[in-house]
Amino acid sequence: MINSTLTYPTPRVELTDQHLISHAGLSAMGDLLNAVDFRALCEDRFSQFVPKAAIHRPGKIIADLVLTLAAGGEQACDLDILRTSAGVFGPVSSEATVSRFMGRVKHMPEAFTYGYQTMSKTLRSRLWAAAGDRNPAKRATRINPLIIDIDATLVQAHSDKQGAAGTYKGGYGFAPMIACLDYGQGYGTGEILAVLLRSGNKGANSAKDHIEVLSQALAVLPDDFYDDHGVLIGEKLLVRTDSAGASREFLNLLDLLGLQFSTSYSLPVIKEREIGWISQKKYWEPAIDQHGQQLRDVWVVDATEVMKLKAYPPNTRIYVRAEPLHSGAKASLFDTDGNRVTAFLTNSPYYNIAELDRRHRARGRCENRIKSLKHAGLGKLPYWSFAANQAWALLAALAVNLPAWVQLSVLPVGHQASVWDLKRWRYRLFSIAGKLVRSGRQAKLLIPKHAPEAGLFTLIGDVCQKLHQRWRQGHLTA
Repeated sequence: MINSTLTYPTPRVELTDQHLISHAGLSAMGDLLNAVDFRALCEDRFSQFVPKAAIHRPGKIIADLVLTLAAGGEQACDLDILRTSAGVFGPVSSEATVSRFMGRVKHMPEAFTYGYQTMSKTLRSRLWAAAGDRNPAKRATRINPLIIDIDATLVQAHSDKQGAAGTYKGGYGFAPMIACLDYGQGYGTGEILAVLLRSGNKGANSAKDHIEVLSQALAVLPDDFYDDHGVLIGEKLLVRTDSAGASREFLNLLDLLGLQFSTSYSLPVIKEREIGWISQKKYWEPAIDQHGQQLRDVWVVDATEVMKLKAYPPNTRIYVRAEPLHSGAKASLFDTDGNRVTAFLTNSPYYNIAELDRRHRARGRCENRIKSLKHAGLGKLPYWSFAANQAWALLAALAVNLPAWVQLSVLPVGHQASVWDLKRWRYRLFSIAGKLVRSGRQAKLLIPKHAPEAGLFTLIGDVCQKLHQRWRQGHLTA
């Protein structure tokens, strides 16, 4: 008889009545919600969505849904992961209670959206105040503005849902438009400001939808971006989009609001003399990467005097970038000398061409935030009602923002977790298991001392507790 060596040990599996917690690490996000008094805040904003005598209040219902989405849940029934750990997550509402809550939401979508915006603004104000010198509102200036990224994406629907339609890629579903915040390098991964759910047949270049999602994004910014008369201080903000946001209607509105912008621009068929001028690299400057290092054979130039713009804001400038074609790429009419030529528009008062190009190219970070948003619930909208799915999308945005706020306001500068996306938070922290015990009439959550992120877990809990005390004592204001 030949004995084979097993890949893994095979201990005997038995059931136990011990209080074991499968997602104990997720309670770190609960600590953050406790620190900002999330339950009381939601009671003030969403009490109309539950009966007055209801045991499960809106703050707890919303918090449980948000934690479930952050942990990887895809629908209300996934709340059972929290429900089986009442010692850590408290009493969790049933699926029927959540269904009734969402049923009221779909009949009062405007009230829910308004409540979410005011709640989100208050949360953001409190947590940004706790960030100290890293507060994005304090760091924003005319030369170094805070960046709002706007982009659209596609979400597939695998069954018939209200508002779902055919997409330009041949699929079926929705085309939400998302507004994100980019803190900049070294300050975390950024957060989601607004999610505008749209039918799948909506175009990405809709100026009306860009204006709507921007207005929702501005509504959730702290009061630091408004003067004493409630007027937006537009020069502290920059709106960054792809070429879908380069419509004259949208850019003229941004100029009217005093906002800076940086948007990709689809180059028209140009004249032969302009092609010849582009080929003369003596007019160009070398481009730089995100670390400030000069790139090889990549050039940028201010082409405003050559390519005249019509009906755009008067201070709009156009910058052109040339880089070698990637292997296998096909050259277009505009691509000359083996270079891919692209352009972007901006009204920024900053005139360092290479730096403007670097800042615009960083728009790719927006794609990472949208990817995390899809992993947090936007990718699988569970309801038939369009209004209920819109509310679900906003809860998904809150699930993505929780780790982002921890990175900004809780973790020390340079911590390794300050660059983690949501999926890494799940694998490294949220999946930590624990055991609930009682000692000296006090409940204690035991986690493995040798767990890779045990230190991170305890760090978040300690800092959140201190923040809560500072708010209660009035040492922090928002």
